[in-house]
Amino acid sequence: MEDKQIIELYFARNEKAILESQQKYGAFCRSIAWNLLSNREDSEECVNDTMHAAWNAIPPTRPNSLRAFLGGITRKLALMVFRKRTAKKRNDGIAQSLDELLEMVPSSQDVEKSVEMKELTECINSWLGSLPQPDRVLFVRRYWFGDTVSELAGKADMTPNRLAQKLFSMRKQLKTFLEKEGVAL
Repeated sequence: MEDKQIIELYFARNEKAILESQQKYGAFCRSIAWNLLSNREDSEECVNDTMHAAWNAIPPTRPNSLRAFLGGITRKLALMVFRKRTAKKRNDGIAQSLDELLEMVPSSQDVEKSVEMKELTECINSWLGSLPQPDRVLFVRRYWFGDTVSELAGKADMTPNRLAQKLFSMRKQLKTFLEKEGVAL
């Protein structure tokens, strides 16, 4: 079923919308949750909560991309579970990738207004748009989807060490770009 048809089911308050969303994007959402949580039960719960959140958000929201909309919800929910779970102990996988990226980007506590956060988002999107497509995919897979360096290295036909060096270089490039754009780091 096409996304527009699924969204119309949400607007009609037809529960088939959840089933269709689950069938079309359930595996995608599970992979996002799994990459952040590495726990089957927590991942499944995030996907179920995603479908519930979508039901509550549509309408009035009419997403341009149902896949991105559901993926974003899943990621937010998985990060909430991750933060709750790791409040006392750190998970090396995603915590490390987030720490690497946070060195270059100010925390939301440093950003006083949502407008500034939007400008930061636009700057990062602009920088990502300037990258060659394979580099952009690697960066987003690592820092948005939470793929491990080992997984990405296999997909990119690189050694994990070489990929780690590449990601480090990309983070430095991002930092330089943000500084040139006037973002306070």
